[in-house]
Amino acid sequence: MIPRHAQATLEQLAASFPVVAVTGPRQSGKSTLVRALFADRPYTSLEDPDQREFATDDPRGFLAQFPGGAVLDEIQRCPALLSYLQGRVDQSGRLGEWILTGSQQFGMVSAVTQSLAGRVGMLALLPFARDELLAAQQLPEQLNEALWWGGYPPIYDRPVEPALWYGSYVQTYLERDVRQLLGVRDLTLFQRFLRLTAGRTGQLLNQSALAEETGVSHNTIREWLSVLEASYIILRLPPHHNDFNKRLVKTPKLYMLDTGLASWLLGIESAQQIDTHPLRGALFETWVVAEHLKARWNAGRPSNLYFWRDRAGREVDLVIERGGRLQPVEIKAGATVTRDALRGLERWCELAGDEAAGARLIYAGSEAREQRGIRIQPWRSAMLEA
Repeated sequence: MIPRHAQATLEQLAASFPVVAVTGPRQSGKSTLVRALFADRPYTSLEDPDQREFATDDPRGFLAQFPGGAVLDEIQRCPALLSYLQGRVDQSGRLGEWILTGSQQFGMVSAVTQSLAGRVGMLALLPFARDELLAAQQLPEQLNEALWWGGYPPIYDRPVEPALWYGSYVQTYLERDVRQLLGVRDLTLFQRFLRLTAGRTGQLLNQSALAEETGVSHNTIREWLSVLEASYIILRLPPHHNDFNKRLVKTPKLYMLDTGLASWLLGIESAQQIDTHPLRGALFETWVVAEHLKARWNAGRPSNLYFWRDRAGREVDLVIERGGRLQPVEIKAGATVTRDALRGLERWCELAGDEAAGARLIYAGSEAREQRGIRIQPWRSAMLEA
């Protein structure tokens, strides 16, 4: 098992709350992490039809099997169980007694927060982060390979081609789970929507255009995007609110949360194809944004990520709000950094004045240096602070 940075956060939550809930996309390593960390607890998965039927028909009897608590996997399959769990938690008063996992933020988080308000610590676990793979000596040497492989754990713990695994993942989980949740009847439309969404990673979200190209209504697209976001497949990155006396773009940017999945949906069949693919820059930007988000979530903290763009064309790919100051990050997919690449950051820092802090540029090269007051960092060693 590749050690996860979220383990320390999970241990802290278990020492502070009677219930800990770990969410994240399917196959992101939730079950592996909690079973390894809480190996002394009984484990049951509510994906098992027999266990799910037992929990649904006799929730009190189901919970009575575990007098000292347990790991309950895929709790979103039986949300009614949470109301009964509340009574058990209040009666025992023990910390870290129940460990829950779930793959759908859409249903699980609302059910958990309603039934277990004040009693549960939440952790979102995305696929492997760069630093986790680097520490395990499994991070690909070449950027194109890292983008194509993505971060889902099964690709790193078994001999399987990424394209084969992602194809099965889309069919088994996205097309099953998400379609069932949405009640989608036309698989062809939904598949088109997924591919068009991947093709817009790193771009401003235009729901009307996406609806028109998919062939569904604007309201349908809005619902489908909400469920993809709740299933940890996409991220809608908000624009930062500070306009510095300029007119801001107020539309969020759309990102896939895993470049391997995005690459498969784009029809990319090898890492070599990424080198000349028109969306290589967008995929690299997607990877950098996702890595920053993983650093925050692994530490148990909410996202502090934004982008900044005004209607005059000034833009910063990533703005990190930290300690009352704003850190701008520019993302370049080239292996060299030209002076022009730094000008956007310099202009933004002039506009931000005292609010600006520690401008950085992350690029696809290998040399770290400082130039014109901007830290230039290669993709393999760029700073990813929580």
